[in-house]
Formats: sequence, C-alpha cells, structure tokens
Amino acid sequence: MDRRHFLKNTALASGALMIPAFLKPFEALAKSDLTGYKNLVIIQLSGGNDGLNTIVPYGNDIYYQKRSTIAINQNDVVKLNDIQGLNPALSALKEIYDQGWMSIINSVGYPNPDRSHFRSMDIWQTASDSNQFLTTGWIGRYLDSNCQTCSKPYAAIEVDDTLSLAMKGAKMKGIAVQDPNKLYQTTREPFFKDLVHDHSVDNLSEDNLGYLYKTMIETYSSAEYIQNTSKTYMVKGEYPATQLGNQLKTVSKFINSGLQTRIYYVSLSGFDTHVRQQDQQARQLKIYGDAVAAFVKDLKQSGKLDDTLVMTFSEFGRRVEQNASNGTDHGTANNILIYGGKLTKAGFYNEAPNLSQLDNGDLKYQIDFRDVYATLLDKWLDINNGQILTKSFAGLNFV
Repeated sequence: MDRRHFLKNTALASGALMIPAFLKPFEALAKSDLTGYKNLVIIQLSGGNDGLNTIVPYGNDIYYQKRSTIAINQNDVVKLNDIQGLNPALSALKEIYDQGWMSIINSVGYPNPDRSHFRSMDIWQTASDSNQFLTTGWIGRYLDSNCQTCSKPYAAIEVDDTLSLAMKGAKMKGIAVQDPNKLYQTTREPFFKDLVHDHSVDNLSEDNLGYLYKTMIETYSSAEYIQNTSKTYMVKGEYPATQLGNQLKTVSKFINSGLQTRIYYVSLSGFDTHVRQQDQQARQLKIYGDAVAAFVKDLKQSGKLDDTLVMTFSEFGRRVEQNASNGTDHGTANNILIYGGKLTKAGFYNEAPNLSQLDNGDLKYQIDFRDVYATLLDKWLDINNGQILTKSFAGLNFV
C-alpha cells in the first residue's frame, strides 16, 4: 500500500490513533487477579453547571433574595442537613448519600478564574494556572509518567467517540471507545486486515507514516482484547435509557469484566443555562442523578464500589444572582461531587458557600481544584502529584 492510498483511508486511521501501543500488553494480563484494583471514573458536566441549584443552600435567606424566581422551593429540596440539600431532580442520590457513598466538596475553583467555556475547560482538563497554556492533560501526563517506569500497563478510556484534552499526554494518550463491538468490527474491515498482513510496511520510518501503520496493527490486536474481555460480563444493574446511563453501563462492563484500565471518562452536556434555567437544568440533573445512582448501586452489588471513585466536575459554576431571563450567567467556584465505597469523609466535606462575601457577584473559591486532583493522584492512583501537576499540592482528606 503506497502513501497516496493510505491517506485516502485516514478516516479509519484517525480513529486508530486513539489506541495507544501500551494496550497490547493487556492480552498477557487479562487473567491476572484484579482484587483491590482501583478505578477512577470522571464525569464532566459541560456548559457550566449551576452548583447553587444543584446542592441547594436552602437555609440561607440570601439565596432566595438573589434568585427570586429560579431558586428551588424549600419544600421541594431533598434536605441533607439544616442548610443544604439536593435539587429534587437528584432525588435518586439521596439513598447514595445516606449510605455514606457520597462526598460534597463546596466552593472549588482556582485563582483568577476565566469565564470562557473553552478556556476554563482547558484549565480544568490540563490542571494549569489561569495564565498558563498547556498542551497535555493531567490524565495524559499521568499515563506518560507511569509508562516511563513500565511497571504496569496503565490506561485510560473515554466512553465517547472523541478524546478530551484531559486524556492526551506528550507520549501516550487515552483511548475513545464508545462501543467495543463497533471498534472490533471496524478493525476487521478489509483495509485493517490487509494492513496487518502487509509486511512491506515494516521498513517504513516515522517520517513516512510508518508509525501510523504500527499503531493500526496494534489497534487490530487491542480491539480484539477489549471486545473479548468486556463481553465476558453481563451488567446486572438496571440503568436509565439515556446516553449517560449507557456510558456508565459500559464503564460497569469494563470494570467488572477485568479490563486493566485505571481511569474512565464520560461527559454530559446541556448545562449552559442562561435562559429558563429551572426546567433545563432539572432535565439534565435528573439524567445525571438517575444514571449515577444506578452505577453506584450496580458497583456495590458486584463488589467493585470499594475499589472505585467517581468524581463529577464542571468547568465553572454560575453567578449567585439570577439574570433577567430567569437563568444564570457564567460564574466561578462550584461544587465537586465524589462517590465511592471507601470515603474517609462522606457527606459534606466543608462548609456551604459564603453568599454574604462575594467577589464581584461571584462565589469565592475556598479549595483549589488541583487539591482534588492531587488527592486522586496521591491516595488513589499511587503517584506523587508533583510529578503530574505543575507544582505540588497538599491534597484533601476525602479518601
């Protein structure tokens, strides 16, 4: 196959590039003991979810003064303590909270916040300072760091058809796999099969696309492993018939079938609520809450909850005061929700947001989001956070 014909088939190649070389060693480890193997699941809420109408400060009069028409009625709040409670659309999470499988971290942000969706999401995904521009994600750098030691073949999977910046390292990348069977079938197309057996590509160098051929050949093998391993487990839990529900069901299949993947990444969009916020956010929060509750209960039933942490974040919160369109505009600090079977501090990790001392109408952040990342790296993924983040962070004590 010559260069011209290869380039005509780059539609397949672009998907293959998401499959890193280190997946191939999984085949030799497929039957290894996964007891105690820790998983991290990250859920991204895209659009800037309004944290104040998610974890509602119903005990604070200022909340109702600032949001005369979009505040959640006190009688509707699913109360968790005397001050804060859940949006009623998240009622499915009350059982998870009561079981001690949920931790709520308030007022999370970073210095000199940016209100652009794209820039703020980049900051969260790369773990950069607000004036720093990085081209690698924090998970990608984690993969880079571990692959240098070659002690174990760590990997990260995004259950989607595209790969987020968070998953991209300088040397290694996570992979995007929405449907393992579809990935397998794609790699069984004649183009892939011919390439695998085309020995004339062995002498190609990286300068003339040899690395692309090599990656695609490894993809052929890896897709078979992912498909054959994941199909050994049938998910027993009942999930809502939503995109997020299906994504988390796929993650459950991956975790319970024994894939040696440390990090899973999923996302839910639709949280940019400038207009008529209540109904729009309620729809998205119900999708989120029902799917997460099903996932957590499923992992508990299969015995994997103690070995799994789930973190939910959004690129920023919303302004404290509602706008003239019964919505909220881009803000700053927000809450992060953590789920797991071995939380050392379940419930509320810290105090409710201070609504009386604002920064030009926005919440003041109390916890740097990179302290959350540092905790996940140090205490869950067993690597010094200073090797991954731009500097060392003290971390928190939720796990």
